[in-house]
Amino acid sequence: MKKIVISVLAIISLLALAACGNSPNAQKKISGVPDGVQGGKRIAVIRNLTSDDHTKQFLDGARTEGQAFGFKVDTFISNGDDARFQELVNQAIQGNYDGLIISHGKKPYSYQMIKPAVDKGIKVVTFDTIIDSNGKTLKDVTTTFQDDKKLAEMSLTEIAALSKNGKPVNVIKLWFGGLPPLDKRDTIYQKFEKENKIKTLETIGPTNMQDVQGDINAKVSSILSKYPAGTVDAVWASWDELAKGAYKAMKENKRNDMKMISIDISNQDINLMREKGSTWLSTAAVDPKLIGTLDMRLLAKKLAGEQVPASFEIKANLIKKDQLTPESNMVNLNKVIQGWGESKEFDEAWMQKLRDQYGKK
Repeated sequence: MKKIVISVLAIISLLALAACGNSPNAQKKISGVPDGVQGGKRIAVIRNLTSDDHTKQFLDGARTEGQAFGFKVDTFISNGDDARFQELVNQAIQGNYDGLIISHGKKPYSYQMIKPAVDKGIKVVTFDTIIDSNGKTLKDVTTTFQDDKKLAEMSLTEIAALSKNGKPVNVIKLWFGGLPPLDKRDTIYQKFEKENKIKTLETIGPTNMQDVQGDINAKVSSILSKYPAGTVDAVWASWDELAKGAYKAMKENKRNDMKMISIDISNQDINLMREKGSTWLSTAAVDPKLIGTLDMRLLAKKLAGEQVPASFEIKANLIKKDQLTPESNMVNLNKVIQGWGESKEFDEAWMQKLRDQYGKK
């Protein structure tokens, strides 16, 4: 009986070895590449927002770069549900991933949510997430952000330029608090307001995170009758999902007297800005795909045991309606915006060796 058991175990072991040999995670060692990034590392990218254009592009950037390194990359979104988001992170920690990219965690819970991953030795990079708690921080985590204050400054400078005779510009503000990037953008908005460059007529934010565009469309449409033509100079959208809903409301209500300036960009935004007679004049943005790409590079360097900064801000750009061509999209925007979507930051020679091996040239 003992011989039969040994034989069965031997067969199972051989089958397991054969399966590992055929697995995409069983990879040949590449010369000149750190051991920490070899062997098909498992990465989870977890995002606490809805599945909007910005989210899709961010996830695509992280996934594409990770797969080019030979990593197995799984992506998850919580649709803005904080409880679901925390559960997804917890499941990833229990799932023994080698690395995590965590996007849009909120300050009240992010420290406690991420600490178990750090304690377990999992490498972590965050985007738009505050990990400080009562003066404590997680030193082993790298935090990344768009340069949100610059994004706000660029967009609000465009708003202020609409001033007539030096008077404050009358603005409908599309914004809500609680998300680190929007809170940072609001600090600059308040500065412009205190300097009397702008005057806020209304502040509108979403209550339905499952349909932000539809929610904002309805809310903006409902207040436009309060403001006759010529009384609103501009709409400032702190997030492009808000902008898209407002733009449709303005268009449906034939409010060509109101200009719109926003933050963030997508193919849908570009199409709306290019429409004949569009009053969407400009937007300040960072390429969301590049954010995902840079976050994955930082995570790869952490897995490799290399030095990375504790935090990193990604450069902002201003995109104006009159710069766009009929062919402009998120892929070729660098033809009209110098440096768009391009960065050599954290791109190591060994990373190209991985790309050469796994198909991204």
